[in-house]
Amino acid sequence: MIFLKLFLVFLELGAVSFGGGYGMISLLREQVLAHGWMTEESFMNMLAVSESTPGPIAVNMATFVGSSQGGFFGSFCATLGVVLPAFIIMLIIVSLIRNFINLPPVQGALGGIRPCVVALICGTALIMGLRAVFGVSAGDFVLDFDLRALGIIAFVAAFAFACKRFAKKKPSPIILIVISAGLGILLY
Repeated sequence: MIFLKLFLVFLELGAVSFGGGYGMISLLREQVLAHGWMTEESFMNMLAVSESTPGPIAVNMATFVGSSQGGFFGSFCATLGVVLPAFIIMLIIVSLIRNFINLPPVQGALGGIRPCVVALICGTALIMGLRAVFGVSAGDFVLDFDLRALGIIAFVAAFAFACKRFAKKKPSPIILIVISAGLGILLY
């Protein structure tokens, strides 16, 4: 029964999420916590792993959540569920897009979706930032500063600034992730 539940939850997430994996994070967090599949802390850890591993973040998250709940078949069902709607929608869009992309209603709909996706991503980043740095979770307004997290953020920001200032180019996001992971291992 867990396999069907994983498939249906991730099918719904895949069907109603716009803006890619980052736009899906807030909905995914809500579903995972509501079903009791993970704690908020384990969700954030899984999100960090999903961002660090190759592949789309939504697929990685579905695979990890499914695996934690049902092993191989759980990860298969969750991944299939999250990918299937996008696959079907893309098949339909690709067959129709040439004829309709320049129509004003289509452009208007796409223009309306973009701000929603930005708001979802910003809201998720705010929630995760408050949780990681200040220890604040949903319904919990007690501030508990995590000086190690603040130190990692400050160091990575200073490193990125120094690279832009002195080397005249932005550092690779992969380098920043590796530095953050190394500091996290060292400090935690």
